[in-house]
Amino acid sequence: MGAAAGGSGVPGARERRVRTGGVELCVAELGVAGPGDADRPTVVLVHGYPDSKEVWSEVAGRLAADHGFHVVLYDVRGHGRSSAPRPLRGGFTLEKLTDDFLAVVDAVSPDRPVHVVGHDWGSVQAWEFVTVPRTEGRIASFTSMSGPSLDHLGHWVGRRAARPTPRALAQLLGQGARSWYVWALHAPALPELVWRGPLGRAWPGMLARSEKVSTADYPTASLPEDAAHGAWLYRDNVRARLSRPRADARAHCPVQLITATGDVFLSERLNDDLAEWVPRLTRRSVVAKHWMPRTRPDQLSSWIAGFVVAQEGGPGSAGAAPAGPVAATGPRAERFGGRLVLVTGAASGIGRATALAFAAAGARVVAVDRDAGGAARTAELARRAGALKAWAEVVDVSDEGAMEKLAAKVAGEYGVVDVLVNNAGIGMSGPFLETSSEDWRKVLDVNLWGVIHGCRLFGRQMADRGQGGHIVNIASAAAYQPSRSLPAYGTSKAAVLMLSQSLRAELADRDIGVTAVCPGFINTGITSTSRFTGVDAAEERRRQRRAARLYELRNYPPEKVADAILRAVLRNSAVVPVTPEARGTLLLSRFAPKVLRGLARVEPRL
Repeated sequence: MGAAAGGSGVPGARERRVRTGGVELCVAELGVAGPGDADRPTVVLVHGYPDSKEVWSEVAGRLAADHGFHVVLYDVRGHGRSSAPRPLRGGFTLEKLTDDFLAVVDAVSPDRPVHVVGHDWGSVQAWEFVTVPRTEGRIASFTSMSGPSLDHLGHWVGRRAARPTPRALAQLLGQGARSWYVWALHAPALPELVWRGPLGRAWPGMLARSEKVSTADYPTASLPEDAAHGAWLYRDNVRARLSRPRADARAHCPVQLITATGDVFLSERLNDDLAEWVPRLTRRSVVAKHWMPRTRPDQLSSWIAGFVVAQEGGPGSAGAAPAGPVAATGPRAERFGGRLVLVTGAASGIGRATALAFAAAGARVVAVDRDAGGAARTAELARRAGALKAWAEVVDVSDEGAMEKLAAKVAGEYGVVDVLVNNAGIGMSGPFLETSSEDWRKVLDVNLWGVIHGCRLFGRQMADRGQGGHIVNIASAAAYQPSRSLPAYGTSKAAVLMLSQSLRAELADRDIGVTAVCPGFINTGITSTSRFTGVDAAEERRRQRRAARLYELRNYPPEKVADAILRAVLRNSAVVPVTPEARGTLLLSRFAPKVLRGLARVEPRL
């Protein structure tokens, strides 16, 4: 039987043909060059509707090149370069799709369980794989995204229909509205005509507009035929399973559920009952729409790799796993695990604490500082804390050219940053009339221009990607508390606060949040390195020591600021005063500004 037309293949992959059940499946492999690599875990990626295996090309490349896995992709029967069954009716049942999966697994990993990853209908059929007895022992783990088990869905619908509370009805009606296309695909002949006609031609442009999917090498030319054949996935399975869901559909392997918060086809409420069916469940969520394998391959590959390594390193695992961290399981790992976070001024203080807090949540961390040794130490600590990966980059944030090179390197080697924390800053104290132009340039170059460079360069990358993100700018309570002793420092931080609020307004319609964090008096090393203008070197050193001692007595740790930063990103907060004094002065600035102006006239004694 002939293969479907079109299909560009997966770059660098070796292809083989697997015959099963009257069809010939096109299977592509990456990452294993010879017998010496046979102990590497095998990850099988199963595509959805109306896709072919090429939907996974970017994820597959990362899993093979960056993590050293044996990666397998195959075109589901009737899609891409796999042949279609004849007749089509009855040829796409979950039982036959399971036969295909086992045939592929027996060919590519005969002696070792595989790790399965499914998206959309690839996930729907993979739920069958991990819940039927005949596959037990052949699957080491399952990562599901954007595709529920039809059995679980049937029970979910049945329970809410049996007890039609207002909440249950709202959930049923909401998911029903999202699933309108499911019933359209049951219409005889019409889906085939539409896909082979105008919809097939328009589909790439629709994906590019609605989900910001790059269509340079995807979808393939086989799309109209793939979509026409794939309509039978729905016709052969949906009504039968929803009306008679299996009562024993419990997963016999660990499951990682990745939920796209912007998925227009599936409600997050579908997963409310999932723990009942999955004894070993890990939940993740990503700010993305439905086609996340194309829009968020960096984050997905990190999550998949972390989950695979965790299972391979667990009790009873077979073979050796690549070296790497165990997937983070902390309270914030569901949101931050695998996300790329860049922190400037990360060699110490708030910057290091923030990098480690994101690391503990399983993020990938880029620690940036002009102190090479400090940045390297932070990256090392981040890896120990749970970061999937961590890198150190040496940059002076006030150097525009260096920041441009950093942004290009990060995007090219690590991916687009999901969370940017502009933390790098310097302190400066002294009367305005004793502050030189050079002093002003130094504090503004780092505290303001460093933030501007970060926002401009990494914010542009976030906006161009079209999948949202978050920018955190570290300001200060001095941004709204005037002081006769901090004119340069306070001015730089007030500018950061205004910049943050202006950017927040501009970037809101691009799903990019912007937060200004105003810490207050924090026990960090900035006090011992702050400049004091208008005094000689000896007096400056004395004041530095005195300021450091006062901050030590206050003893408010940077870890609390880091915790506030993570909360702010989760909540998309606008302005976050951290310490009690920062919160108090913010209230006074709004309701009793005269009081603050009076306090500003008091000269601190150091």
